[in-house]
Amino acid sequence: MLEIVPVPAFSDNYIWMVHDADSGETAVVDPGDAAPPLAEATRRGWTITQVWNTHWHPDHTGGNAAVKAATGAKVSGPAAETIGARDVALAEGDTLRIGSHDGRVIEIPGHTLGHIALVFEDDRIAFVGDTLFAMGCGRLFEGTAQQMHASLQRLVALPEETALYCGHEYTLANARFAAHAEPDNPAIAARLAEVEQMRAEGQVTLPTTVACERATNPFVRASDWQEFARLRAEKDSFR
Repeated sequence: MLEIVPVPAFSDNYIWMVHDADSGETAVVDPGDAAPPLAEATRRGWTITQVWNTHWHPDHTGGNAAVKAATGAKVSGPAAETIGARDVALAEGDTLRIGSHDGRVIEIPGHTLGHIALVFEDDRIAFVGDTLFAMGCGRLFEGTAQQMHASLQRLVALPEETALYCGHEYTLANARFAAHAEPDNPAIAARLAEVEQMRAEGQVTLPTTVACERATNPFVRASDWQEFARLRAEKDSFR
């Protein structure tokens, strides 16, 4: 069983730490800043052995070199992007391992062109970076609406109990837009109330699940890429 811990960074990032007790290995996912995961590893007595990146943005890779220098960790990231301090280039179908847990790489362009997700099928977990957020999705900085729609559909085709670990605490803002986009969806209304309570109490709203996103994420629920594009444009100016 992998232990997965969120480490807050910047204003709303989460750096995920993935610990395998049997092997003693710890992987750090998308360390935009080295200091928070290094401090958390010290506090827990964990040894960081790997860094996994989902895409090149500095708030996800800025700490790579410092984590590597401090721990000797091996850095893996998407082959199609420039990733600082990368040792292993990952592309569609490649695998990575922590202890006895095997993950596979799927390419999910849209937010960036080389964005990847790391899917641990036996563990029912996936690290999805900034492609899918709880009740939302990433902005189209490099890719097209067609690409992002297809990428989201790949993610929600995973088994419904799969836990999805994304890179930011955007759930409350996304839930408010979802309620605007689908005002007659009772599942969205219920989740908005739940998220409001969680955030008022300072709780982390992640991970989400595939089943939850299928029911409450308007971007996932879009019938085609044209509807997705309309929603994404509307979200970009929603207040």
